[in-house]
Amino acid sequence: MSHRPFILVMSALKKTVMNATKGDSTKLNIVLVHGMWFDACSWSKVIPILQDAGHKVIAVELPLHSVEDDVATVKRAIDLIGGPLIVVAHAYGGFVITNAAYNNPNVKGLVYVAAPAPMEGQSMSTTVPKEYDSLPKEFEGKSLLVLDNGGFAYINPTLFHYFLAHDVDEAEANILAVVQEPGNLTGIVNEKSGPPAWKQVPTWYQVSENDRAIPPAVERMFAKQMNATTISLPSSHASLISHPNEIAQLILNATKGISNWKTYVKKI
Repeated sequence: MSHRPFILVMSALKKTVMNATKGDSTKLNIVLVHGMWFDACSWSKVIPILQDAGHKVIAVELPLHSVEDDVATVKRAIDLIGGPLIVVAHAYGGFVITNAAYNNPNVKGLVYVAAPAPMEGQSMSTTVPKEYDSLPKEFEGKSLLVLDNGGFAYINPTLFHYFLAHDVDEAEANILAVVQEPGNLTGIVNEKSGPPAWKQVPTWYQVSENDRAIPPAVERMFAKQMNATTISLPSSHASLISHPNEIAQLILNATKGISNWKTYVKKI
């Protein structure tokens, strides 16, 4: 019995799978990193736009147990997708990629979406200057955080829409509240950042002008200290969900703006 038809079918299948996963080899690959109280699906409206433009994309699922675990998770994703690439982060994910992308020659740029960009030695609890309000214990008269018996923090589901995603359709925001990924704050908020990757590569930043989680003025401070190419949107903290077209375009502009990545030297 000849095995030739089976071999031909398997060969064709292999080529199809490889073509479907590698994207356009002339374009930068893209790693997406979500924030606290979100998950990888928060990029679901952005991903198709990036893929349609020919980019290979991977959205990381952070464990949110500790900064160390989250950094290691992003590093594995960077190695898996291969370079050259850019790394994009929303919210707390900015703290993670600042560390995960450091000294990685495959990383050619960073995009921060309403995200902290810490300096070396800063923690999540110290990135916001003292003159600005930190994460409040209460919001509209209700406790903002709900802790499980392991110390993992959720945003109070009744406040998710109004605090994190007030410009997202309420029905959609209610689903986001249900699927939110809790974070182990004791393993995250006081961990200090190492040397920042944003000093090594070009950066882009999106400021959410109606953010209730990170003050917009602080977001502008992060963008300025990185000398980032910056856009502002009239959005909540969840800008990647409420303004996916604009966020996708920012990412695409970043990939197009790194034409000289082989010889780039960051100047701050």
